[in-house]
Amino acid sequence: MSTYVLVHGAWFGKWCWHQVTLLLEQKGHTVVTLDLPGHGDDLTPITDITMDTLVARVGKELAAQAEPVILVGHSMGGMVISQTAEVYPDQIQRLIYAAAYLLADGQSLFQVSTADADSSIGPYLLPDPDSGLIGIRPEALKDIFLHDCPAAVIAEAEARLRPDLIGPQTTPVHLTAANFGRVPRTYITTLHDRVISPTLQKQMFTATPCDRVLEIATGHSPFAAQPEQFVELLTALV
Repeated sequence: MSTYVLVHGAWFGKWCWHQVTLLLEQKGHTVVTLDLPGHGDDLTPITDITMDTLVARVGKELAAQAEPVILVGHSMGGMVISQTAEVYPDQIQRLIYAAAYLLADGQSLFQVSTADADSSIGPYLLPDPDSGLIGIRPEALKDIFLHDCPAAVIAEAEARLRPDLIGPQTTPVHLTAANFGRVPRTYITTLHDRVISPTLQKQMFTATPCDRVLEIATGHSPFAAQPEQFVELLTALV
């Protein structure tokens, strides 16, 4: 059995993984979820949060495990798990990018996402540079993030929605072949994604090749739209 550490994306928190957690645990796996600093229920002051802060939070969970983990990142979480692999490569068995930003060395999430001409997220973004936060219009949840998910999932997301941090999204990742490059990678591409277009996903996993690319016919949140099928993809890799 394996240990999975699940890293959520922007505007979300560890709450988004509860269905996947239950299914993985039923199969006998160990599952660790966390709120990144400034996300979910974490109350770290915004001024204290950088890319390094996010990575250190994930690294704390890796250090607590007896063996290397399968590190899964969704959306913005892809940026985080890449930088985590650069710092803690020996503590990671495999990286799994689920509809996630798989950036190349020197790229930032902001740089790559704003070049995604096929994404529908632009009109829903509410940046506030003075506060260092970027929100989304509430209707984005049902229109583009969770458009193929049950109403109960959308309601939970609406109740828990928080603005995200601009700083880490504009920070370039720094990755090397010696560290990040030696951790095996898998990409799960979401074929009906309205946030990170399938076109951009393919560009990313082509530019930074993965040893396996899997597909799931969902929107941006496969863990909520098709949790059973999503877990089958996660566990097929072990």
